[in-house]
This record gives sequence, C-alpha cells and structure tokens, in this order.
Amino acid sequence: GLEATRRIRQNERGADVPIIALTALAMPGDQERCLAAGADAYLSKPVSLKQLSQTIERHLAVNK
Repeated sequence: GLEATRRIRQNERGADVPIIALTALAMPGDQERCLAAGADAYLSKPVSLKQLSQTIERHLAVNK
C-alpha cells in the first residue's frame, strides 16, 4: 500500500487522485507513514459505512 501510494504520487497523472488508506491491523505510526507516502486520508478497520462515505465524498469534492 505505501509503495503503491508513492508510485501513484510520482506519476503526474496521479497527483490529484484521492487515496484513502484502509488498514485492518493499525499499528502506532501507521497513519503518519500513510500520509507521508501521499495518502489523503487514513481509516482503521472496522470503519463505519458513514465514516467511509463521508471521507470519500470529502475527497471527491476537493478534486472537482
């Protein structure tokens, strides 16, 4: 996930692609590493449908 995020961000066409990191096994520092790699948001499972929907909507609205 981190390497994929970095590669997407390195590509000019990937600069504006919203990336939301979802993790099942949240460890200390994971959020910071994901955001530093270029993710726009970080969610730890279990995540509610409402929280996921709000996060997606927020990041899609930014890129309109």
